[in-house]
Amino acid sequence: MMLKRQVLTSVATCAALLLMVYVSAYALALAQFPDQLDESSYSMLNKTRSLNASEQPHSRRVRESETDDDDVDPGDNIGIELDEIATCSDGLILPLWMPQRHLSAGDRALRGFIYFLLMIYLFVGVSIISDRFMAAIEAITSIERTVVMKTPSGEKKTMSVRIWNETVANLTLMALGSSAPEILLSVIEIYARDFESGDLGPGTIVGSAAYNLFVIIALCMVLIPTNEKRRIKHLRVFTVTAVFSVFAYIWLWIILSVSSPGIIEVWEGLLTLLFFPVTVLWAYIAERRLLVYKYMDKNYRVNKRGTVVTGEHDQVEMDPETAKSKNPAITFQSDSTAFDEARREYISLLAELRQKYPDADLEQLEMMAQEQMINRGSKSRAFYRIQATRKLIGSGNLMRKIQERAHSDLTEVKAQLHQIDDDEDDEPTRIYFEPGHYTVMENCGEFEVRVVRRGDISTYSTVEFETQDGTASAGSDYVGKRGIINFPPGVDEQRFKIEIIDDDIFEEDECFYIRLFNPSAHVNLTVPQIATIMILDDDHAGIFAFKESVIEVTESVGVYKLSVMRYSGARGTVIVPYWTEDGTAVSGKDFEPLSGELVFENNATEHFISIIILEESSYEKDVKFKVHIGEPRLAPDDTNKESFFNRFFAHHTGDRTHDEMLAQIKEVERKPIQDLTELERILLLSKPRNGELTTTHVRIRESQEFKATVDKLVAKANVSAVLGTSSWKEQFKDALTVVPADESEFDNDDDVEEVVPRCFDYISHFVCLFWKVMFAFVPPTDICRGYITFVVSIFIIGVLTAVIGDAASYFGCALNIKDSVTAICFVALGTSIPDTFASIIAAKQDESADNCIGNVTGSNAVNVFLGIGLAWSIASIYHMDRGTTFNVEPGTIGFAVALFCGEALIAISIMMYRRVSKSTGAELGGPKTLKWTHASILFALWVIYLLLSTLEAYDIIKI
Repeated sequence: MMLKRQVLTSVATCAALLLMVYVSAYALALAQFPDQLDESSYSMLNKTRSLNASEQPHSRRVRESETDDDDVDPGDNIGIELDEIATCSDGLILPLWMPQRHLSAGDRALRGFIYFLLMIYLFVGVSIISDRFMAAIEAITSIERTVVMKTPSGEKKTMSVRIWNETVANLTLMALGSSAPEILLSVIEIYARDFESGDLGPGTIVGSAAYNLFVIIALCMVLIPTNEKRRIKHLRVFTVTAVFSVFAYIWLWIILSVSSPGIIEVWEGLLTLLFFPVTVLWAYIAERRLLVYKYMDKNYRVNKRGTVVTGEHDQVEMDPETAKSKNPAITFQSDSTAFDEARREYISLLAELRQKYPDADLEQLEMMAQEQMINRGSKSRAFYRIQATRKLIGSGNLMRKIQERAHSDLTEVKAQLHQIDDDEDDEPTRIYFEPGHYTVMENCGEFEVRVVRRGDISTYSTVEFETQDGTASAGSDYVGKRGIINFPPGVDEQRFKIEIIDDDIFEEDECFYIRLFNPSAHVNLTVPQIATIMILDDDHAGIFAFKESVIEVTESVGVYKLSVMRYSGARGTVIVPYWTEDGTAVSGKDFEPLSGELVFENNATEHFISIIILEESSYEKDVKFKVHIGEPRLAPDDTNKESFFNRFFAHHTGDRTHDEMLAQIKEVERKPIQDLTELERILLLSKPRNGELTTTHVRIRESQEFKATVDKLVAKANVSAVLGTSSWKEQFKDALTVVPADESEFDNDDDVEEVVPRCFDYISHFVCLFWKVMFAFVPPTDICRGYITFVVSIFIIGVLTAVIGDAASYFGCALNIKDSVTAICFVALGTSIPDTFASIIAAKQDESADNCIGNVTGSNAVNVFLGIGLAWSIASIYHMDRGTTFNVEPGTIGFAVALFCGEALIAISIMMYRRVSKSTGAELGGPKTLKWTHASILFALWVIYLLLSTLEAYDIIKI
């Protein structure tokens, strides 16, 4: 809200000051000194306001008197002349406010004020439809094509890349989107004046250029957060556009005052228009380092991820001092490397979010990472222009749409990776055990066996089962069983029980089997159709080992639980030490190092080691480390040991203590194996010991599903996707909804409370409701990739611009303000307000200064070459066809152009000085004193430009 107030206050102050000066001066002149204005004074005023009626029919303020001289009292000549001079001519679209004669000073002041409010409301409408226009441009420039690229390893990779080059898009469609009102106003004015020149269109272009270069850059310079600075990233492109922006106005001065003074010839108009593609082409050559640029010295930079890449001088990512100390290595940033960087950034975000939200599941983290990826992605000028407009009209910002887009992307990707087969019921019926292996204790009594049916379960099915001996025997180790399992329609599983026989005789682990056979018709038995049941003897301490020698885990697993098994007995409390050992996987980088002890309680057969797998910015990982278990030992305080050797030896040795038993075991261990008695052999088998697998290798690899998810989400992390609309329903919903402006400016701070609409949001919404609802009828950008939206939007902008031209002309007529002054002071300001907000938001959010001031010079050059060049080319060709000349008085326009060129050189010099200066080192921001000093100079240049241009327009100063 503070940002909004600062800019709104500054802009409103300028507009109010100018309006107050002109209204007060005119009202004072008519109210206090009417008798002192003679006919010659009004004739001179009329001459300065416009050309004669035959040369400029539309701008003519004087109408022929419809009263004969004989019918007019000579004493009324002065009053009649006053009314006649102040009379306005009809506009192109907006009807003339009648009557035009015998108006008092108060009437003219009131009309001027109403026309001023109308202009403001029309400017709001143009801003809102420009929102749609910029969204269409973003949709068009975001069109991608699929290409196959080779990685340095020779692997082919399919990627989607944008068709439009960023520099070309910024200087063509983006510049057209932000400058469409000025360009169209110039062209429409030529048509409205019967292809004669006017002051409103060219004056708006020159005035807008001055405001953009001086005021917008000054505001961006001082509104950068404290102790921050912004540098231009694409310096070569900025240099080209800066040179052409100054050259454009020098060229205007040449064709107006030097080449053919007062006459625009066809070749001059066409050459002016031709400079537009020349500017675009030259900027593209500079950006791609083609032609002469490839022979220039290359500079290098280290990006945020530590990669040395080619760059332009003093890139934003590095300070000049830091850049000198780096070892330059030539690494070209292709579309492939850019995609890899984005992928690494996504994985890094995921790791940060996992640490911040340890209890969140992977899908939630992926959605938050995708949301932040969209936020951090490079944003175009269109994004900030739309963001600024929505803040102004009570439509909120784009954060909510980004959240919705992130959720939509994740849902779509998951649906692609986990497609559910809806035709599963058509598959043949399958019956099998689930699971196919059971491990039970000898003293468990009985346990359940589960048989499942998959596929078509709508019919009745049966299958028989029977037990089969293995090392365990029916009757002594378990109770044999045979039977039929029935599956009624709709039932997909059945269970039955098997009884285990317990005894006091020590036995090693034994197993038996259960077999399925003889299924009913149309039923297939699939693996596992034989279940294995392992019986663990519960009379001894057990054997401890890992299940597998190599275990593969995914990098994104977070915490992996490694199983340690206990078999061949489960009596007593046993302690098993464990620890990790580095391999190609490094502790602290790939996993958290661990060491400790597992405590197996009495009858516990499995325990887990929780290993924390760390995620790093590595996409394709394949590293290993080891986990060991040490020699198990009985717990010292284990007094509840009802094992076989306790019961057996107690019968022969009486009340021998537990420690004495352990001492006896150690003594037996020292005897040769061939000298052991059967009792001693059983005693050794009863103590806890390790099995064969006391070491397992843990292999960390990327998950194929996770890899595919990352690739698809990164490819979709396009901020332009949130700018467009998909349906008219969405557009009308947005038009009728009041959304609060987010004050966090995309900082994603989860501690910030939810923002609710404020009074300013409701006021803005209801003031703009008419425009929002009307423009909701514009086709959505998803139709024909935004081309239809583009055409419809620019047509509406043209219509509104024509009405603005009429309103501005009536405004100046009512208050006796010349069109050139109205254009420079009012129209130019109104068309530049959205760009002001867009530049300030870009300055605060972007890491570079390209989007906030880098496009100012480009837009200024495009305005002249395309706006004035197109209009004057059309007019000169029209007059050539008629055998006449296209006359343009060089007076006010020539003076304003010359004045702007001189001040523009000063402004650009200030920015270049700030860039190379050690005290600032950037175009924007820096020390508080310096940035306010330089901003004040820029603002003073704008005030001087307005003052001198106005004084020259009224012939107060002569050229």
